[in-house]
Amino acid sequence: MYEGLQDRAVNLIQTAASSDIIYNALRDEIISGRIQAGERIRQENIANIFNVSRIPVREALKRLEAQGLVQNMRHKGCIVSSLSPKDVEEIYEIRANLEPLVIEKSVENMSEETLAEARKLCDAFTTESDPSLWGERNRLFHETLYKDAGRPFHLKVIDESIDRIDAYLRAQLLLTNGMGRAEKEHLAILEACVNQDGKLAAELTRQHILGSYHSLMEYFKNQK
Repeated sequence: MYEGLQDRAVNLIQTAASSDIIYNALRDEIISGRIQAGERIRQENIANIFNVSRIPVREALKRLEAQGLVQNMRHKGCIVSSLSPKDVEEIYEIRANLEPLVIEKSVENMSEETLAEARKLCDAFTTESDPSLWGERNRLFHETLYKDAGRPFHLKVIDESIDRIDAYLRAQLLLTNGMGRAEKEHLAILEACVNQDGKLAAELTRQHILGSYHSLMEYFKNQK
């Protein structure tokens, strides 16, 4: 269950930022789906892996709980959160409202460096042969197009919202035809940004998010 953490384990006894390191490691494992929804995270196991007391582990788990990635359940301890269809709907409502606004603002200030970086990431997404990296490439592409918006609080909400569904998005990209559609939509969004058409970029982003929502809900239905 914790194989992915073993590679990242170091002696953190003298490390003041041990809680941050454990938080980032657990977050990566959860959003990648390597630690799955419903699985229990045992504090003693994590503490042993990183050679620390339970205190920084508890601090890391509190941060993950505040983000909604884990929850403490009576008699069970800390469990990786699962999502109901209602949860998914609410997350996508946030995304469909915020992300178009952010990209429209970003286009107003978008630098040539940002556009070049986004194009490289778009190409990397298209040519990536490792399915386990599709989700990461997808996320980096969008984050790059949003970063010139000057809206740090909006970006934080978007980032935490995507954290909640990232593992499902990666599975959906892999198991449905999401990859081909996403590739075409990314190119259209990027072209709108290159042409400095913020309103079109916003509308294409909204359609992209809603398409992802419908695909993800279909994926959930097929898992039943």
